[in-house]
Amino acid sequence: MKRALFFIGLILLLSGCAGIDPFLYRELPATDRSIEEARKAGLDTRCPAAFQEVVKLRNQAEAAYKECRTEEAIELAKAAQEKASALCPSVPLIDTDGDGVPDSQDRCPGTPRGVAVDVKGCPLDSDGDGVPDYNDQCPATPQGVGVNAQGCPPDSDGDGIPDYKDRCPGTPKGVKVDSKGCPLDRDGDGVYDYLDECPNTPKGAQVNAKGCWVLRNVEFDTDKWEIKPVYYPILNRVVEILKANPTLRVEIQGHTDNRGTRAYNLKLSENRAKAVKDYLVKKGIHPSRLFVKGYGFSQPVASNATAEGRAVNRRVQIKPMW
Repeated sequence: MKRALFFIGLILLLSGCAGIDPFLYRELPATDRSIEEARKAGLDTRCPAAFQEVVKLRNQAEAAYKECRTEEAIELAKAAQEKASALCPSVPLIDTDGDGVPDSQDRCPGTPRGVAVDVKGCPLDSDGDGVPDYNDQCPATPQGVGVNAQGCPPDSDGDGIPDYKDRCPGTPKGVKVDSKGCPLDRDGDGVYDYLDECPNTPKGAQVNAKGCWVLRNVEFDTDKWEIKPVYYPILNRVVEILKANPTLRVEIQGHTDNRGTRAYNLKLSENRAKAVKDYLVKKGIHPSRLFVKGYGFSQPVASNATAEGRAVNRRVQIKPMW
């Protein structure tokens, strides 16, 4: 650059123009620096027409100087410098939704006032479920879990436990459930409360599908009420439960199949219940804790149309009386 300026000055001196002056060593270099800085800042591509106007003024200044029009050259150089400093004037940024991200960069225009957004102008979605936080009624949903328009995981059975946590889907409407979505079973007998016809069964007691304490597999021959020795271990378990619950009283209920008259079966069922009571008393259970009642064939738990069903109906149940 300095060598170029030297040769320009030398040419002008030889041509008879005025000697070395401020244009050659001040204004022209200053103009060239302004142009170079503008180019480095990318203004030649952002505002190409205006940039070329600056270059044009610079060349006109140099041409005027070569023709010994020094004052004109200085004015043109200064004009070029001013235009270079004013290239690509900043345009006021428009932010229509007022989220702090200008419209030109806002990928989510129309965000409601006051809603926090990211650098792209989109509302925050902390759990990544596709529902922005300000609309999300169920924040912190685990990644990958489907949600509805409110950001909540589906709860198909409406028990208050979302499907992805529900270990007992399909619970009937209105049934109370635990934190795992399973119906309550407060006596722990394996039969849910809403199905349990005999609540408060003591721990360890064997129950049927209705949740009632049954001396399972204790069967009686037709027209008989004697307890066979093979069933003693089952009755001994009843003794253990009663001794573990000293305040527990029970009703020993006898049942029959439907063969025979009502009166006959009532008596037969009562005798079967008494047989169980007698056994328990012999094992140390006080008689005041044991009540006996025969139900005959009024409460079958299986069909009396088959031999298998009749065998199930000839049973003894134990009803807790806390």
